[in-house]
Amino acid sequence: MSTTAAAKPTIDPSAMFRLDDRVAIVTGASSGLGDRFARVLHAAGATVIAAARRVDRLHSLSRGLEGVAPVACDVTRAEDVAHLVERTMEVGGRIDVLVNNAGISTQGPAEDEPIDQWLEVMDTNLNGLFMLTQAVARHMIDQGHGSIVNIASMLGLVASAPVKQASYCATKGAVVNLTRELAVQWARKGLRVNAIAPGWFPSEMTQEKMFGDPDSMAFLASNTPMARGGDEHELDGVLLFLASEASSYVTGQTIVVDGGWTAR
Repeated sequence: MSTTAAAKPTIDPSAMFRLDDRVAIVTGASSGLGDRFARVLHAAGATVIAAARRVDRLHSLSRGLEGVAPVACDVTRAEDVAHLVERTMEVGGRIDVLVNNAGISTQGPAEDEPIDQWLEVMDTNLNGLFMLTQAVARHMIDQGHGSIVNIASMLGLVASAPVKQASYCATKGAVVNLTRELAVQWARKGLRVNAIAPGWFPSEMTQEKMFGDPDSMAFLASNTPMARGGDEHELDGVLLFLASEASSYVTGQTIVVDGGWTAR
């Protein structure tokens, strides 16, 4: 009598990164990293709700990408946040992934920063992030699952000076610890909350004063162990990891993608 060894299940590592039948919100999707995040999640199979204040750019993003829906949203406005969540439920019937990418930055000596400017950065980078996360989490808790990915910064872990941006550093540091707190509060409800902390990447915020300036680029190269800034595709992997089931046992973590800047 012959015996046949039981067939082992086929291992397909790429399958765990897929987002088929998932619905994702990406804020700050009108340019730079947010535009890229929306495209990457869409390419992985997700229905994507692309949100930002500049709706004309969102329409340009969604043109030709079936499954990407533009929604005008200022995350500092409660009515906009409510509309974004409502529209997402209309389009997808659920919310599986939230990428909190909307953010602003200013530069200048801390002693000279106008309080109105400080409050504006706080409202966008921290208060707006929490307001939307709270609204989305209620739906995710009802579902029993969800992945929230906060876009923090390496400057939430270390000082930015001599590039002086106190309010930005304060908000990103707060996002890092808020990520930990929400992860622990919601872990038993089926939600995972993690953060990505990019280093220097080209964006509207960094193009003119960093990537568009030879002296700044020399500073970046000399202080980054990999001697360069990041390319936009170099956040694709960590985004898909955290958004998908590939990170099903990961929560409360901040993954730094900075070419070694914070390892110095």
